[in-house]
Amino acid sequence: MSRISVFGIGYVGIVSAACLARDGHEVIAVDVDRAKVDALNAGRPPIVEKDLDALVAEVVGAGKLRATTSAEEAVRGTDVSFVCVGTPSAPDGAVGLNYVVSVCEDLGRAIGNKDAFHSVVMRSTIVPGTMEEVCIPTMEAASGLRAGTGFGVGYFPEFLRESTAIEDYYDPGLIVFGVLDDRTETLLSDINHDLPCEMNRTDIRTAEMVKYTSNSWRAMKISFANEIGNIAKANDLDGQTVMRILCSDHKVAMSPAFLRPGFAFGGSCLPKDVRALRHVGARAKVPTPLLNAILEANDAQIGRAESMVRSAATKAVGLVGVSFKSGTDDLRESPLAELAARLIEQGQDVQIYDPYVSTAFRNDPSAIGRGNAVVPDLGNRMESDIDKLIERSEVIVVGNKYPEVEARIRESAGNRRIVDLDRIDPSMVSSAGYQGICW
Repeated sequence: MSRISVFGIGYVGIVSAACLARDGHEVIAVDVDRAKVDALNAGRPPIVEKDLDALVAEVVGAGKLRATTSAEEAVRGTDVSFVCVGTPSAPDGAVGLNYVVSVCEDLGRAIGNKDAFHSVVMRSTIVPGTMEEVCIPTMEAASGLRAGTGFGVGYFPEFLRESTAIEDYYDPGLIVFGVLDDRTETLLSDINHDLPCEMNRTDIRTAEMVKYTSNSWRAMKISFANEIGNIAKANDLDGQTVMRILCSDHKVAMSPAFLRPGFAFGGSCLPKDVRALRHVGARAKVPTPLLNAILEANDAQIGRAESMVRSAATKAVGLVGVSFKSGTDDLRESPLAELAARLIEQGQDVQIYDPYVSTAFRNDPSAIGRGNAVVPDLGNRMESDIDKLIERSEVIVVGNKYPEVEARIRESAGNRRIVDLDRIDPSMVSSAGYQGICW
């Protein structure tokens, strides 16, 4: 077993740290946010994610996982550091590297003060060439050592989906990594040895590109399915039936998970990664009409939903779900949050039912900040009682599925208008009082 430090206690960092600890590794989590560090040391995860509460409590209680704000302490006490900090979009659409560069500087200084060999494995999403052109030079300058000989380097992108992150950790579907040295390759091979998929060992630039290709491919499939769904509906057809039949062709090497007409994509990965890959193309003077179209189509799908809601209600709107997908409290680039903001700006009174976001507010209102500023006065718009939401609303907008309230929403179809962006019932098709966005 290895001694591993994980820099960044966000979604990827905390899930990776907890799972590594459960697998028997000794793990130190590192973050500049003292509140996150204190919460983790008390056995509480800083995010809301399925099954994570129990897992963190278990591994912290067993002494396999602890947290610190000190990079020096973490590097001194481990053999490898995984970097899992955020890479939000810069104003021009490029990948934002402020957090990455800061961590690389901290790691470089700590490695330079350490006698033993230490490996750094980047898991943050960064465009091709970033490791060679930014991360490695930064660490070499701060440490006074040469990458590959003085310290180990690897790039090991993650493919975790929020709300199923722990399941995805143990069944990732895709494993790819690139390294500069044998010791880092051996370490990553050992960590991934028992996972049920092929390990793809490649160069670092290719590993960086695979991550962006994967996210852009998923984003493109969503927008493609939505466009087909919109066209199908305009011709009195059910877009989901069309795509379900298409996906019955199992010779096509793709998952049908994203080929389901519905609402726009969002979250911390797909929007910013499409923008970043488009920026890479622009920098090389390579036209990217499809990448441009993905973002345009996604925004158009939000506009489509906005028009449907405004046609159905003059004032009171009940929105079921505001995070970017069911099962998470994450509002970063959530299309539902954007929809809510647009409706509010137009003068509509929006109240929101979302059990995961409500839980996050109850747990620590001061920690809420992952995109919630998009919706004005979000905390006061939250409604935990679905019956109250239905009672006060002219239209119910179904953004995310929550099994505990689906029956009540279906029952309300006779006396409340419903705009369905996620299809609570496959048997329901658009009618006078019910409108599906693509069916």
